[in-house]
Amino acid sequence: MPSLDDLKKRIKSVKSTQKITKAMKMVAAAKLRKAQENAEKGRPYSKKMQNIILNLTRSISDPKNAPKLLSGTGNDKTYLCVVLTADRGLCGGFNTNICKLAKTSFKKILNEKKNLKIITVGSKGFDQIKREYGKYVVKKYSFKEKKQITFKEADTVGNEIIRLFNQNEFDKCILFFNNFKNVITQIPQAQQIIPVDNKSTKSQEENFLPYEFEPDEDEILEDLLPKNISTQVFKAFLENAASEQGSRMTAMDNATRNAGDLVDKLTINYNRSRQASITKELIEIISGAESL
Repeated sequence: MPSLDDLKKRIKSVKSTQKITKAMKMVAAAKLRKAQENAEKGRPYSKKMQNIILNLTRSISDPKNAPKLLSGTGNDKTYLCVVLTADRGLCGGFNTNICKLAKTSFKKILNEKKNLKIITVGSKGFDQIKREYGKYVVKKYSFKEKKQITFKEADTVGNEIIRLFNQNEFDKCILFFNNFKNVITQIPQAQQIIPVDNKSTKSQEENFLPYEFEPDEDEILEDLLPKNISTQVFKAFLENAASEQGSRMTAMDNATRNAGDLVDKLTINYNRSRQASITKELIEIISGAESL
């Protein structure tokens, strides 16, 4: 059984940890509000971009001559998987859930005898993937020094994806990130960005009205499609930022509660040990007095 001094030190240590987790929860709550606003503001823009591209696609006179970013290469032999995670830990299952979904897709791709290439964004994702799939990683990004991810970082990743595609390095590109719902719920998501996934926007097709474009559709798409890649990556960054803070807030709240429960248990053990020690001393004193 631990001594009274050991229990006292343990209680003090747990209380210090509890203060840290409580402070981290409050910081995450403050950051979450702004991150959630950014994510919600970014959704309509991203959705509208997809709608415009779908509308342009339906207006193309010759689908065979459509840009490759839209129609694809015609093959599906090589997949590029872009895994977006955080650079910092202590955020519950945020990073693990994204990597779990990504690994399931990796396994499926490899089982189908397809080629796999991976880009990791965020050091935590690379740390979880490198053991099993490290040899498939072609590029890794870390923006740990950045306080807030901007469109510039998303454009860097987007340009790398387009560069690899123009060099015929892959046929399909899938983006993995967490979709923010609320503080408690963040849903891991896989989104195909090359070629443009018409299935996800098919349900909205009936809402479109015919438009006349100037210049022609092909010219607009040539300029718009690369921007769409960066836009979708940026949307994923915004969703991830809100999800990370929400997950961290929940994790730190649970840690604070667990620390409180542990302090209560240790205090009970400390009081019992202290009472037993006092009782033992009294017995020794009484026994000594009786012997005299």
